[in-house]
Amino acid sequence: MENRMMQECKKGKVWLIGAGPGDAGLFTIKGKKVLDQAEVVVYDKLVGQGVLGMIPAQAKLIFVGKVSGHHPIPQHEINEILLREAQAGKRVVRLKGGDPFVFGRGGEELELLRQHQIPFEIVPGITSAVSVPAYNGIPVTHRDFVSSLHIITGHTKKKDEAEIDYEALVRLGGTFVFLMGITAMPKICRGLLKAGIEKDMPAAVLERGTSAHQRRVVSDVSHLAEDAEKAGIQTPAIIIVGKVCALEKDFHWAEDRPLGGFKIAVTRPKDRDSSLADKLSMLGAEIMLMPTIETKVIADNKPLEDAIHDIRRFDYLAFTSPVGVEGFFNKLREMKKDIRDLGSIKFAAIGSATREAIEKRGILVDLMPSVYSGKALGSLIAAESEEWGSKIGRKPEVLIPRAKIGTDDVIRPLEEASVKFTDIAVYDTFEASYGETDKAGAISKLIDFAEEDVDYVAFTSASTVRGFVTASGLSDFSSVKAVCIGKKTAEEAEKYGMQISTSKQATIDSMVECFLSLQP
Repeated sequence: MENRMMQECKKGKVWLIGAGPGDAGLFTIKGKKVLDQAEVVVYDKLVGQGVLGMIPAQAKLIFVGKVSGHHPIPQHEINEILLREAQAGKRVVRLKGGDPFVFGRGGEELELLRQHQIPFEIVPGITSAVSVPAYNGIPVTHRDFVSSLHIITGHTKKKDEAEIDYEALVRLGGTFVFLMGITAMPKICRGLLKAGIEKDMPAAVLERGTSAHQRRVVSDVSHLAEDAEKAGIQTPAIIIVGKVCALEKDFHWAEDRPLGGFKIAVTRPKDRDSSLADKLSMLGAEIMLMPTIETKVIADNKPLEDAIHDIRRFDYLAFTSPVGVEGFFNKLREMKKDIRDLGSIKFAAIGSATREAIEKRGILVDLMPSVYSGKALGSLIAAESEEWGSKIGRKPEVLIPRAKIGTDDVIRPLEEASVKFTDIAVYDTFEASYGETDKAGAISKLIDFAEEDVDYVAFTSASTVRGFVTASGLSDFSSVKAVCIGKKTAEEAEKYGMQISTSKQATIDSMVECFLSLQP
């Protein structure tokens, strides 16, 4: 068994993974687990941006760009890419929109792998044939209306338009879902009518299903093509014909959510989770994660080590970010120390997120300002220090482990109050750097999203603004609608002429409230 596993590892392996219809929340748990281990990812145009954002940073990206009617990389070349990368001993993920076996040509991609005895696995995805109608309030089956579901392709390998036996379909009845059939819509409708389907049979075309900007045109078979043309429907879209289409009036829901219709780019540190993205997504927003900055803990940090060796001399330990908390406690653990070595030191946090990071370590925070800013934190410590100093008979001393590029806001009030402090850099912040094969470099070049696709950009620090400006490649930011977490962040966004909304408080929850007050 062990020899077989080593042989497979040496040869490489391919996973065909269905990425679903676009909404990252519909990506399967198994798909995510396999993707996390990928060394090479070969992906299509129709894979949602949210799923693309899950690709691990170390993975080599190969974009094969297949969309309906436009295949810049022929299928046989895609097959050869998969073979070549697997033969190089790589864990290869073939990431496809929808499900790889529902008109996804997954079977064709396996043939060459099978010929060369390359091991493979299939991870099914949620097909757009059922998920897109569901997001538009159309159940593809309903006992009061239909007893069957038929999924038909609008074109085949050899022809732009599929040869469909419309008479057989009409005799069967049920719900008809046509994938990749937008260009053939007039012919499809004529074929169904000629085969005897009722002229007023409900029909719909669903564009960009499961995304924030999904659209639908609900009509009947006789008028669907005309109505879709008037509405300017574009690909990707699917056609659905059947009595169930009439139910969308009662069952629509996606756009009714508090942030339904919003597409929001959430800037964040590279390789860090975003609680803001999670909260916005739960309210119905489509999220595009933008890793615009990266933080790196300063590894060889003698000043911090010296401070920890003499930690009992400090009376306050003040943190200005969760990253600072992580950097400090990682160093504490590295030095074989724990919270018992901290004695009676008091903990101060700039805001709720930093407080949560501290309390996860089993320590309750003593001080946190009502206004989440460096100046407010410094002023609060200065005020408390006077009272605390009278109790201990000396001036208290403060240790501030924070960013290398931290502002003077937090230390200025301490200087003015003559409070002794030690300011130590525990991490540094950089604009995220992307190579040609880096996931963010390939995916998150913003692709004109500020003007065409994304409704708002969320900024949680001034550094995320700067990172966004560098990564975007845009020359004019006047069309970017920015939602900023606080005054400093808003001031940075103002420098570039962005349209700015600022949360009332410098908290994630306050940012969410700000979004709820806006229009998509």
